[in-house]
Amino acid sequence: MVALKNILHSLEHVFFPHICAGCGSDILDPSQLICLHCMDRLPETRFHMHANNPVEKIFWGRLPLSSVSSHYYFSKDSLLQHLMHEFKYNGKKELGEFFGRQMGNAFLQSNRFRFVDALVPLPLFARRERKRGYNQATVLCEGIAETMNLPLLKKVIQRNTHTETQTHKGRLERWKNIEGKFTLVDDAAIRNRHILLVDDVITTGATLEACGMELLKANGVKLSIATLAYTSS
Repeated sequence: MVALKNILHSLEHVFFPHICAGCGSDILDPSQLICLHCMDRLPETRFHMHANNPVEKIFWGRLPLSSVSSHYYFSKDSLLQHLMHEFKYNGKKELGEFFGRQMGNAFLQSNRFRFVDALVPLPLFARRERKRGYNQATVLCEGIAETMNLPLLKKVIQRNTHTETQTHKGRLERWKNIEGKFTLVDDAAIRNRHILLVDDVITTGATLEACGMELLKANGVKLSIATLAYTSS
């Protein structure tokens, strides 16, 4: 019986291999998406443990925020870029949920995020979300919510129009591109609550700033921001 199980397991591995999403290695636990070697290669920032970190300073003088963090440093042609591309554009939602759980576990170690009341994903324009099949920020929130046992508020704020790509735009151009593109549609859901606004990556912070300003129109809102990755370029 043991021999038969081993044979069946080997056949399953041949026809349905479980491989690392980062390097393609098959030396990983069935419950893991990324092998330990690739996990070690992901550059954690540890920003969740430190006030006045570089990503928090982006918003100084722009938004009254409680705490800000990004989980990883982002760089071009990196392992993280590959994994984020798989998550955002190739339908690998499970990677987003995995990264969300990583973020949630980190926040539970920090008093700066432990008392968040609810999660709000940065919204995509409806047409783009239908085309992609999901909002990557929502998927990250699902992983965070699972770990931190927090409610996920998907319909508090909406993006009114499609926004041109922010790539290669300066800070002022990015702000003009995003200004007025968000509308708060359910202020009662966030009134007098500490909200964590979540997105996948931050560069200048213009999009998150515009969304955050709209969320802060609700009475008594305390706002924090978290992203999966931070890039200074």
